[in-house]
Amino acid sequence: MINIIICGAPGCGKGTQSDLIVKKYNLTHISTGDLLRKEISDKTELGTVAHQYISQGQLVPDEMIIEMLARKIDTLNHSQTNGIILDGFPRTLPQAEALEILFQKRGTQTDILLDLQVDEGELITRLLLRGETSGRSDDNMETIKKRLDVYYLQTKPVSEYYKSLGKYVEIDGIGTIDEIFGRISAAIDEKL
Repeated sequence: MINIIICGAPGCGKGTQSDLIVKKYNLTHISTGDLLRKEISDKTELGTVAHQYISQGQLVPDEMIIEMLARKIDTLNHSQTNGIILDGFPRTLPQAEALEILFQKRGTQTDILLDLQVDEGELITRLLLRGETSGRSDDNMETIKKRLDVYYLQTKPVSEYYKSLGKYVEIDGIGTIDEIFGRISAAIDEKL
C-alpha cells in the first residue's frame, strides 16, 4: 500500500495535484473534512459528537479525526486501489504522530510527504483570484492572511517531523500544472 501526504499553504494547488496523483498511481483520495461531513450527514455516533464540537465553534479532537481516518482506511478495497493520498492532513505534530501509529498498527507507513512550496505573494494572488471566480467567501485578504499565519504556525513542526523520518520532499509549486506534476511524479517514483 502506498501512503502519500500532500501539504502546502492554502492556494498552493494541493487539490489539483491530488487529482492527478490519484489518476496516475491509482490511489484513494482522503480528505478528513469530507470524512467529517459524511459522518455528520450520516448521523453516526461519531458524527453527532463531532457536530456538537463544531456547533460550539470548537475543533473536533484529534482522536476523533484519527478514528474516522482509521475506519476509512480499514474499509478500502485493496484490489481496487494502490493506497491513499491524504490532502491537508496531518496539520499538527500530534496528528502526524497519531497517523504514524495508525499506519504502524496496520503494518504500513507514510511513504512520502510532498510539500508544495509557493511564495506568499503568489498564494495571495491565487486565492484572491479563486475568490473572484468561485465566490468562496473565505478567499478575501483578511481571511487569507489569517489562514496563512495559522498554516505556517502549525505546519512547521509537521514538516520537521517528516524530515526527521526521511520522508519529506519539498516541491516547487510555481509553474504550469504539468510542470509541477512532473516534479511530484519524479519525487514519488524516486521514493517508491
